[in-house]
Amino acid sequence: MALVVQKYGGSSVGSPDRLMAVARRLIAAKERGDRVVAVVSAMGDVTDELLAKARAISADPPEREMDMLLATGEQVTIALLAMAIDTLGYQAISLTGAQAGIVSDAVHTKARIQEIRASRMMEALDSGRIVIVAGFQGLTSDGEITTLGRGGSDTTAVAVAAGLGADVCEIYTDVDGVFTADPRVESSARKIDAISYEEMLEMAATGARVLQLRSVEFARNHGVVIHVRSSFNDREGTIVKEADETMEQAIISGVTHDTSEAKVTVRDVPDRPGVAAEVFGRLADANVNVDMIIQNVSEAGTTDISFTTPKDDLVRATKAVREVVEDLGAREWSVDESIAKVSLVGAGMKTHPGVAALMFRSLADAGVNLDMISTSAIRISCVIAADQVDIAVRTLHKAFGLEERSVVAETSPAAPGR
Repeated sequence: MALVVQKYGGSSVGSPDRLMAVARRLIAAKERGDRVVAVVSAMGDVTDELLAKARAISADPPEREMDMLLATGEQVTIALLAMAIDTLGYQAISLTGAQAGIVSDAVHTKARIQEIRASRMMEALDSGRIVIVAGFQGLTSDGEITTLGRGGSDTTAVAVAAGLGADVCEIYTDVDGVFTADPRVESSARKIDAISYEEMLEMAATGARVLQLRSVEFARNHGVVIHVRSSFNDREGTIVKEADETMEQAIISGVTHDTSEAKVTVRDVPDRPGVAAEVFGRLADANVNVDMIIQNVSEAGTTDISFTTPKDDLVRATKAVREVVEDLGAREWSVDESIAKVSLVGAGMKTHPGVAALMFRSLADAGVNLDMISTSAIRISCVIAADQVDIAVRTLHKAFGLEERSVVAETSPAAPGR
């Protein structure tokens, strides 16, 4: 008997018919003899609708109240899914994040899970029930409701799998797995059969929206095997796990892109020790995530600092930057929301020179100008104009031959996930 955690995103539970389909899938797992926990998101566009209602009331609503509001979306889903399972003749119990024992820190709208107190879930499983858990939410030690940020249900599922000692965490979504590029942009993108935590972390961080970054971090830290697959068919998806000898190590595993960030530039900052620390310290204090950073060479005692940040953080970022510009005596600052980030990810970069040269040459030949560049051992990212992101993705996908083969494949016939 296996213990399986299955996570279903908003599109998978977006209507009564889809909720019934999920209920049948959970029951099928139960009938195979598995003990089953489902983690679900809010239905369809419910979270966006709640956000719009909040913005209609306030341009900058209190984060505590935003968490109170947004946590209601998942509560609707868990209740309806439990009802669907009951209708089909099986027992289920719906649990909010708090009831499921998901303990988080106190950072509203971006909380991190600190502990899973799994006793109530285990009791329900031992009594033969299917357990339905609200994703995306937790409870602080002081009894405050928190949410985990966009895609937080992925992290909930992995954390629950770790807390219960599950055999596998299945992430069901509206695509068949992890691809070499977004199939909506590059039609020849290929599904990856298996990928390492390291590569998946970089892909998630640079725009692949199949898994939330923190869910992959949690999986790596706790050794949770993730199986990303479609909720609309029974095909095998992509296995995310620790790299091993069964994986074919390709030079490049995929091309990712991200249009959710903005670039902030602070001009004529005094060039003296501690200025960068002051700028980014203020941003950290405001709970603003910073991605890429560039500081120009000093001229006449001043320099320019540019960084990228999620557009969701712009209200807090601009407030912090406005204050620090005044305090430091910088000349001005600006925001550019018309940017995108395109990245190459692949473990083979560590041992194969020339990847950056081919990337930059290919983009130049396609007329794509590079604004910022950053690298890691297995990733190269470039900031470009947002209206050039599609051509950049297609150009790089073709330049590195990603459409010609399954880029990362299992060489052993063992069934994944169990």
